[in-house]
Amino acid sequence: MSTFPQTSLDWTKKLIGFDTTSRYSNLELIEYIKAYLTHCGVESFLVFNADGKKANLFATIPAANQEHLVGGLVLSGHTDVVPVDGQDWNSEPFVAQERDGRLYGRGACDMKGFIGTVLALVPEFTQSHLKAPLHLAFSFDEEIGCLGAPLMLQELAQKGIKPAGCIVGEPTGMRPVVAHKGISAYKCIVHGCAAHSSLTPVGTNAIEYAARIICMFRDLTDEIKRKGPFDAYFDVPFTTGQTSTIQGGNAINTVPAHCEFLFEYRTLPAQSPTEILGRIESYINDVLVPQMKKENPDAGIELIKLASAPGMETAEKEAIMQLVRGLTKETEIAKVAYATEGGLFQQAGIPTVICGPGSIEQAHKANEYIALEQLAKCETFLRSVCASQQVD
Repeated sequence: MSTFPQTSLDWTKKLIGFDTTSRYSNLELIEYIKAYLTHCGVESFLVFNADGKKANLFATIPAANQEHLVGGLVLSGHTDVVPVDGQDWNSEPFVAQERDGRLYGRGACDMKGFIGTVLALVPEFTQSHLKAPLHLAFSFDEEIGCLGAPLMLQELAQKGIKPAGCIVGEPTGMRPVVAHKGISAYKCIVHGCAAHSSLTPVGTNAIEYAARIICMFRDLTDEIKRKGPFDAYFDVPFTTGQTSTIQGGNAINTVPAHCEFLFEYRTLPAQSPTEILGRIESYINDVLVPQMKKENPDAGIELIKLASAPGMETAEKEAIMQLVRGLTKETEIAKVAYATEGGLFQQAGIPTVICGPGSIEQAHKANEYIALEQLAKCETFLRSVCASQQVD
């Protein structure tokens, strides 16, 4: 008899038990899933990161005619979770606790509940008479900038795997989300020149030049807030941006030679992130750097991209959109400010909808949980997805 979990609840509990915080490897979890899929007769392959310590998993349940490359749907989820450092949990975050109709644990809703439900239904999927393949895609490092999914999508392209649609199971309360914002995150490093504070003209103040960039960026986001573009379906209906951390200087009587800060902006799907970056780069390269060079030829500014993920917007006419709307009976147009891997799938030519169990309001918090009724809803939904793909 198999020692693997069988129910959605048991699978979710098992997955919570793997500490897949983004700073750690996810290989133990991935290899466990791969072994289970092999046990179920499902072939899969791994796509590793550069140092081989993390991997994406992609698996395919072929159609009845053995087609496994073209068409079909992807059920997608990320295996990594955010840290629990500094959070006040009432129970051990990586030991699932079931109480009061909820399952508690890090990743319960974001998004091991979805992955666990998918895995529990694999035996049923393999017994279905599918008219098109059904794919499973489990990624790494979504939480720190969607780093894993692009590698997996490159591999799919190389292997000639061309799914017709994708469902990303991020927590939406099992309501379809048709759009989300894109995210771009950068580190800015300002290289100045140290000097005694009584001789400020001799130095180049890295903090002051960093402050000018930060103020320019704030002015830019305020301008977008006033002028748009706008999309009223988003809870924040315009592109936003913020500076999140800053470090610089070493003494009150020293002109600081170094300052660095992090900033991010989240764009509406219709707005180009490169347009915003271009304005920032122009200000830096055309205005600030020439001023700095006059003060010190070795002074300068670096911009380093930390992460980026495109926005997503799926047209109502897309088959995946019509399918999910039909199965959930949800007609409301829902768009969200947070980013997902959905934009990457769509950018790769795979129409995508976000729909999964749990609430995003519980994600990333202490005492993260998923309601058991949400797991049940997800199970019903995925069974219906599979039924819709069966030969008539």
